[in-house]
Amino acid sequence: MRVIYYCAYLFKGFIRKLSHKITDLACKKDVLFEKGTKFTMTAKVENISKNINNIVIDENTIVEGRLVVFNYGGKINIGKNVYVGVGSNIWSGESVTIGNDVLISHNVNIIDTNSHEMDHIERAERYLSLIKNGHPRDKTSIITSPIIIKDHAWISFGATVLKGVTIGEGAIIAAGAVVTKNVPPFTVVAGNPAVVVKNLK
Repeated sequence: MRVIYYCAYLFKGFIRKLSHKITDLACKKDVLFEKGTKFTMTAKVENISKNINNIVIDENTIVEGRLVVFNYGGKINIGKNVYVGVGSNIWSGESVTIGNDVLISHNVNIIDTNSHEMDHIERAERYLSLIKNGHPRDKTSIITSPIIIKDHAWISFGATVLKGVTIGEGAIIAAGAVVTKNVPPFTVVAGNPAVVVKNLK
């Protein structure tokens, strides 16, 4: 009986490693990446633009979340030694630039676009077009604005970073915070909308 359990354990480990390898290869086909970049089994890349230059990742970065670049625009540029946690999403219709040594925890949302039109008629028509024709190439009236996350920032779990925001070097975004404005370097922000609650040395 122990032999059967041991064989099952080995087989399960083999399947896990194989699944990890398949996911890693599937994600990397849509990304420009440097050595040491890894995608785990929970990672997903949706490069709707089909342009490999629109997602660029530097060395020793681990992605466990999802990277999405829309067809109407968008670029994701990730630096060295970055971690993107399980359940986190980086959505780009303009540009998201992440520096070096940045930690993005679990279930974080970073989005540089409204994703939809403000006018209800236009939004409904766009949705029908998406269903019939797939992702459109024109941005129409969708509002986008770049996001920049500088070196050594830490974004804690469940936080949301919205369009047009720059997060300063060494800043910490508290769990569950909703960032709608620029964050000064070496500060802690918390709340919805996020405000500075602490200065760091």
